[in-house]
Amino acid sequence: MVDLHDFALIAVILAIAAVAGLLATRLRQPMIVAFIGVGILVGPAGTGWVVADSTIELLARLGIAILLFLVGLKLDLHLIRSTGPVALATGLGQVLFTSVVGYLIAIALGMDSVTAVYVAVALTFSSTIIIVKLLSDKRELEQLHGRIAIGFLIVQDIVVVLVMIALNVFGRQTGDSLAVSITLVVAKGIGLLAAVAVLMRYLLPWLLHHIARSQELLVLFGVAYAVSIAAVSDTLGFSSEVGAFLAGVSLASTPYRDALGARLVSLRDFLLLFFFLDLGSRLEFTHAADQIPEALIFSLFVLIGNPLIVVVIMAAMRYPVRVGFLAGLTVAQISEFSLILAALGLSLGHITSATVSLITVVGLVTIGGSTYLILYSHQIYHRIERWLKVFEWTGSRATAIPDTDSEVYAILYGLGRFGRHVADHLSRAGHRVLAVDFDPQHVGGNTRDGVTAVYGSAEDVHFLETLPLKQARFVISTIPLLETNKALLHGLRHHEYQGRIALTAHTIHDADQLRAAGAEIVLEPFSLAAEATTAVLNQLVDGDDPPGDAPN
Repeated sequence: MVDLHDFALIAVILAIAAVAGLLATRLRQPMIVAFIGVGILVGPAGTGWVVADSTIELLARLGIAILLFLVGLKLDLHLIRSTGPVALATGLGQVLFTSVVGYLIAIALGMDSVTAVYVAVALTFSSTIIIVKLLSDKRELEQLHGRIAIGFLIVQDIVVVLVMIALNVFGRQTGDSLAVSITLVVAKGIGLLAAVAVLMRYLLPWLLHHIARSQELLVLFGVAYAVSIAAVSDTLGFSSEVGAFLAGVSLASTPYRDALGARLVSLRDFLLLFFFLDLGSRLEFTHAADQIPEALIFSLFVLIGNPLIVVVIMAAMRYPVRVGFLAGLTVAQISEFSLILAALGLSLGHITSATVSLITVVGLVTIGGSTYLILYSHQIYHRIERWLKVFEWTGSRATAIPDTDSEVYAILYGLGRFGRHVADHLSRAGHRVLAVDFDPQHVGGNTRDGVTAVYGSAEDVHFLETLPLKQARFVISTIPLLETNKALLHGLRHHEYQGRIALTAHTIHDADQLRAAGAEIVLEPFSLAAEATTAVLNQLVDGDDPPGDAPN
């Protein structure tokens, strides 16, 4: 091992990571894969500079705490009502499917039953940290598939805690029974939730009012609070990730969450570098050369089987296949908890180092593979969409279509920020609007007079048969996705719709593509906003209006 001072060691590792990151960006490769590669290079399998219990691990845990704290900050508690059932069903369904099928594959490969159980369970859990980082970078955390994915990843984390308890009880032969241990954990969990609720209700609003007078103090408090709750959670037997997440949730309803979130993003990205370095340094390849066939079989099962079961479960709950596919890709890898589980099994004498090496190789392959799958998820979906359509359910999932005798002026696809403005404008003008959205929160949260919201997908051609197309003078799509709008345009033509069609594009390229496809009206909200902003700035620069009188 190279004898380097800790400060110099960090400097060298950061320099190597910077070079690897530069090469990754030039080669259009994911930064995560590059950083894990650097971790392998500086870990025991490479130079040996980074070992367990080092400074790198501490910085990695701080990065995880900040990441989950920021996720909690963005959580709207009302979302649980709409995404909770599908998150629970998908999370538990995927855990059951992967563990059972993974066990059967392991047995078929000649493993004994205990080893097969460990391998199957290790294949079950996905990395919340990696998924949150990727979805955050793609700005998809707030989208429906992102919210559902976070929900079932939390369900997985709860299952992880229970599995760890069971292994410790059975493996170490303690005096406490499994039921007593689980009861104790439940009691601790209730106590932790109650304490956070009390802070949220009585102390935090008053305290933040005084702390927020200084932006620097607000950031310091946010970090200290997140790490403190994470430490308490870890002490109680839960993961520190759970505590950091709860800390964020407790501040999500305060008016200071956006300021905190904006200021902590850079710190999060820097500290997460050490998480990926630490993860890479923990990978062991002692028997990897002899396990390539088995590792490939298990990796393909995780990369293909896990997303597929999510698609099937969500399709059975009448979610569009596209949403199920995008959410399903988030479970196409095994997590750092899988490596911890393998290490625990080795320490208990249940499995050998060869099994740990197998799980490690599967982890590296699936983490790298799923990173590409998530980054290019939309392109992949459009290439295999025709095969996935076999899982699609037709018809509305929730709300019934209005009586066709009632007059509908416009059918509006999408109730996001732009869609809500369009719906408000049409309803204020006295027009009846039928709004279609596949986000249950948008459908359930609609309270506008003259606007009826129903659940449906713009890409579902069969769904168009249930709409009052003969009455509607307009079909308006405020969805900015090019392929979705093309599919809607094709479906309307197939049903010989005679009214006017308006589609939305966020880029000039997409607008040109829609016009080339035959779209009559293309809405470009970003371009219009830019023109309006330019007009206001020109007035200010020319001195036509004083700044205080500038038009809105």
